[in-house]
Amino acid sequence: MKFTTRAIAMLTGLILLFSGLIACSPGSTTSSSSGTTLTVGTVNNSQMVQMEKLTTQVFEKENPTIKVNFVTLPENDLRTKVTQDVATNAGKFDIATIGSYDTPIWAHNGWLQDLAPYFDKMSAQDKSSYNYNDLLKPIMASLSYKNDPYSLPFYGESSMLMYNKQLFAQHHLSMPEHPTWDQIAQFAKTINDPANGIAGIVLRGQSGWGMNMAPLDTMINTYGSSWFDMNWKPQLSTPAVEQAVTDYVTLVQKYGEPDASTAGWQECLNLMTQGKAGMFYDATSFGGSLETPATSKIAGNVGYVYAPTKVTTNGSRWLWAWSLGLVNSSHNKDAAFKFITWATSAQYLTLAGKTFGWANVPPGTRASIYQNPDYQKASPFAKIALDSINSATPTTPTLNPVPYHGVQYVGIPQFESVGQQISEYISAVIAGKMTVKQALQKGDQFLASQVNKDNTAGY
Repeated sequence: MKFTTRAIAMLTGLILLFSGLIACSPGSTTSSSSGTTLTVGTVNNSQMVQMEKLTTQVFEKENPTIKVNFVTLPENDLRTKVTQDVATNAGKFDIATIGSYDTPIWAHNGWLQDLAPYFDKMSAQDKSSYNYNDLLKPIMASLSYKNDPYSLPFYGESSMLMYNKQLFAQHHLSMPEHPTWDQIAQFAKTINDPANGIAGIVLRGQSGWGMNMAPLDTMINTYGSSWFDMNWKPQLSTPAVEQAVTDYVTLVQKYGEPDASTAGWQECLNLMTQGKAGMFYDATSFGGSLETPATSKIAGNVGYVYAPTKVTTNGSRWLWAWSLGLVNSSHNKDAAFKFITWATSAQYLTLAGKTFGWANVPPGTRASIYQNPDYQKASPFAKIALDSINSATPTTPTLNPVPYHGVQYVGIPQFESVGQQISEYISAVIAGKMTVKQALQKGDQFLASQVNKDNTAGY
């Protein structure tokens, strides 16, 4: 979102509200004598696709009066479509798939329902069955506003370093449990073998505040710097940030994947699963893909360690959840809450494990899944993932105090636009079209024009 998002949303809303009164076709009416139809806006990743399958196979059969329609889109398209809908109260979506960044902002804007009253209305049996206290506290903290939950986690993650044990053995390398970025650079240099199609390390280079900025932000944090100081003065031109970005760019330019400036997590994951990369620093949620023989040639030969550090551990491990939120303009709130609690329940995790394999259970949401012997056996990454989630520091993400929260993002409405712009500068650096110093100077200038103490009040 840009600094002027709310103003734009209000003006756009006046236009869309009138058109919405006309455009509310019969298809927008979601309740009838024959039952209720819920519309879920969601991202096009594998676990959400699995949720759609289980909804048809299980939820709709157990709840024959509720039909669930999924609008499945790429992440950026989903954000645009759903944000426009909820900001104007169009009512086309009952449930939105949103993240840890979005949830408190949407709650603040009045776009989501506070879920606490819905839990209060639950029967004692339903409360016991759902077991809210089983949800991981760091994840729920990121999905709450003023201490109340505004969305529930479908899966959660931190970040970790994944490495190919076979390639490390071939080069007689030993990976420490808590590596430094200096060690990672040396490992990448040793393993890198472009003549045989082997990258020393794969890292996101594609632009996007949720793409290359996610891993790079953790490097900025652990190198001892930040986006802003306590007075919201931009800090991207500082020596620590310049060193972090230089090291990141050097890794992908010298030892990374081909066409790194356009490679996202999917391209990096593909190379890793095909045995074409020595290391992959990214989300803990990718462990399931790496340990599934049907999708990974290196299943059973992957090592997992904590996110690399430099001068501090603060902000080295990101924290994220894709969650399900109840849209304020929904006309089917009770049915929507029923679906949300079904899809985020412990029973759903068991169902997913038995249906799709235990390594592919949506991770990072409940403590109980990490105590499940089937999940533990299938998921050698589980301990690192859980500990990384529990030890992430979103409220103190940097070495020195900052006025914002968030590890791989800055928890203010403007970050969606400023993060996107700066990510494009970084991609340009990776592509050799701009120097690190030029990119960071332009970044600070852009931040100064968009973000200040007054327009961040309340965040």
